[in-house]
Amino acid sequence: MKVLKFGGTSVGSAESILNLKRIVERQEQQVIVVVSALGGITDKLIATSRLAMHGDERYKDEFTDIVHRHHDMIDSVFTDLEQCRILKTDINKLAEELRSIYYGLFLIKDLSPKTLAAIVSYGERMSSRITAAIMKDAQWFDSREFIKTELKHGKNTLDSELTAKLVKDAFMANDNKTISSKVCVVPGFISTDKNTGETTNLGRGGSDYTAAIIAAALDAETLEIWTDVNGFMTADPRVIPTAYTIAELSYVEAMELCNFGAKVIYPPTIYPVCVKNIPIIVKNTFNPENPGTIIKNKVTNDSKPIKGISSIGGTTLITVTGLSMVGVIGVNRRIFTALADHGISVFMVSQASSENSTSIGVRDEDADEAVKVLDSEFVKEIETGAMFPMHAESGLATIAIVGENMKHTPGIAGKLFGTLGRSGISVIACAQGASETNISFVVSSKYLRKSLNVLHDSFFLSEYKVLNLFICGIGTVGGNLIEQIRTQYDELMRTRRLKLNVVGISSSSKALFSRDGIDLSTYRKALADAQPSDMRRLVNEITGMNIFNSVFVDCTASEEVAGIYKTLLEHNVSVVAANKIAASGDYESYRKLKDTALRRGVKFLFETNVGAGLPIIGTIGDLCSSGDKILKIEAVLSGTLNFIFNEIAADVPFSETVRRAKEQGYSEPDPRIDLSGKDVVRKLVILAREAGYKVEQDDVEKNLFIPNELLKGSLNDFWKALPSLDNEFERKREIIERENKRWRFVAKMDMGKTSVSLEAVPVGHPFYGLEGSNNIVLLTTERYREYPMQIQGYGAGAGVTAAGVFANIMSIANI
Repeated sequence: MKVLKFGGTSVGSAESILNLKRIVERQEQQVIVVVSALGGITDKLIATSRLAMHGDERYKDEFTDIVHRHHDMIDSVFTDLEQCRILKTDINKLAEELRSIYYGLFLIKDLSPKTLAAIVSYGERMSSRITAAIMKDAQWFDSREFIKTELKHGKNTLDSELTAKLVKDAFMANDNKTISSKVCVVPGFISTDKNTGETTNLGRGGSDYTAAIIAAALDAETLEIWTDVNGFMTADPRVIPTAYTIAELSYVEAMELCNFGAKVIYPPTIYPVCVKNIPIIVKNTFNPENPGTIIKNKVTNDSKPIKGISSIGGTTLITVTGLSMVGVIGVNRRIFTALADHGISVFMVSQASSENSTSIGVRDEDADEAVKVLDSEFVKEIETGAMFPMHAESGLATIAIVGENMKHTPGIAGKLFGTLGRSGISVIACAQGASETNISFVVSSKYLRKSLNVLHDSFFLSEYKVLNLFICGIGTVGGNLIEQIRTQYDELMRTRRLKLNVVGISSSSKALFSRDGIDLSTYRKALADAQPSDMRRLVNEITGMNIFNSVFVDCTASEEVAGIYKTLLEHNVSVVAANKIAASGDYESYRKLKDTALRRGVKFLFETNVGAGLPIIGTIGDLCSSGDKILKIEAVLSGTLNFIFNEIAADVPFSETVRRAKEQGYSEPDPRIDLSGKDVVRKLVILAREAGYKVEQDDVEKNLFIPNELLKGSLNDFWKALPSLDNEFERKREIIERENKRWRFVAKMDMGKTSVSLEAVPVGHPFYGLEGSNNIVLLTTERYREYPMQIQGYGAGAGVTAAGVFANIMSIANI
């Protein structure tokens, strides 16, 4: 025998109630079907009560709607007119009783708990009659006859022993076998007081509890809870789209998730069946083929440390503190007794080890009353200064990570708080039980979504790890990067379980944002139609979105964009920069960015600032981190200048090589940036700083090969004047050619002393054979003193630079 409970959504429409019929009729063994009121009816019954109590005649229209809702359901699911007539007559009898109660409320304008309990019982009484009628040979039972409660501390509490006996009497024949009806239909939620016989109920969600009580009393094979979801989810799917159904939960895990906001089943439901070791199966009425979630004593194949994440919004944290609490027995007893006597539930407790403060979590709606109660309880201590008045902090949310396997996995708490810290989320209070099944903590409500997402991602509950990218700049580098992300998107999801979600794209004048991700195949059109943007909007959108695992990617050369890095890092947004301005600018500003990233637990990466996609900065960092010391750096760092001096020949004058460099995309749009050596100076400063030296751009000795006059004025003037240098360059070229040398623009750092200059290097020198636009770096260190470490490769071009930026993004994903 099985017990099947169907919630309000499962009897909320003609389609759903016919689904219920099909599910029940497929059962091979005897079933007891417990049903809730039609979806939304309980709320409507309560709202109509309040209208009547306040003398508002609109209650009549609301009452009529309630009756019509049930009549419409009958008309929708029954084709036999006589059956419809009989059932409507039955429903109308109940409706007339309800009308009389409402009219009495309207006259006396008083709504007692007893009257309200009687009113809400009509929802289940009417829905269960309809449910019993749609199934062949089903027998209807009135749960008020065997679900019995007693009044304790102002609340109706189940009398378990009497109820179990009466359930057996109702459903078991004298031979200790269940009665002959294959389908028994029972209204959930409602009960009666064992002493007065007055109608009571088991609380909102009590239909689940009714089903569990019956299942336990009759030693049912299983208890099935049919609802509108596939089962327990790893998190709220409305907040985390990647949340998925948990196949198996232990009773303890399910209870913890329910207590902390997972509204799949009513928490008291679990205990009666847990005692009898009866499995609970949660299934979807609208997707009956889905296996759902099974809740049982022992879970198999339990490899993940946590099973799910649950949360309670609208939390207020009340702190009880005072020196008199230290070492005094009975303070906590007074706290919880006082609250319990006033019907205030506490769902989390956090106490300092010194015992001088205790923080308790209550719902916002109970906060004012809780403060009043506790101030009254400790009024004498407060007057003497031994304790402080209660402090309440609202606007909070409570989150719980749940899993029995946590106790077998070291470091869960450390990972939890480390993950939150890196995301800029402060934990206001926390609690962990000795059973190590639940770690609960309180955060600001504004961080609830972010907290849930980052934890779901970090504890491998998500199918994919997600990075949320904001890309600034859609020129050659930015455009290449977006295309690389687009083409690699599916491959990364398949092979790395990584989802690169581009949530923001900005150009010099417009910006596009979408928390769900931007379609990278049509982003240019969408960006053209987007709103105008500036740095203020860019910062406000990124920080306001407050999205987890955020990375800002700067593919511009803008000083203004570099200026927002610190703000973003302070909001725990990692920064990946192809832009060299921040890392090569004022040393103190550079140092602040590095320190901010370290302090906030995020990344400030700029590998492509030097050598495009070559691993130069990362290698220097690894050497220094391992205890090595960089003594000297010798490098050819400008792919543009290397291309120019490799192209120059007797029949290819200097001015032509510069033009080719621009046309082939090796130089900046204004080649003077490259020819001035400024770009190389910036790169050398960055390398020196990463090697541990305090260097400013003005400290670099500059031995340039272009007259200053050509670097001033308009770009057109420059192009006109450039050929005037050809003869002198050709004369010098012939000399170094006879000496079997080649020009290289060399950057040097020797124990902090820096310089850049055009040098003629001989055959055999590592720089001599450098082809095309390649870069090369020689690192002389304490470990690599006799034979310097050499890094060489393609050092210019939008494609390789974008690939280097992509590699930095991937390194963040691998943290």
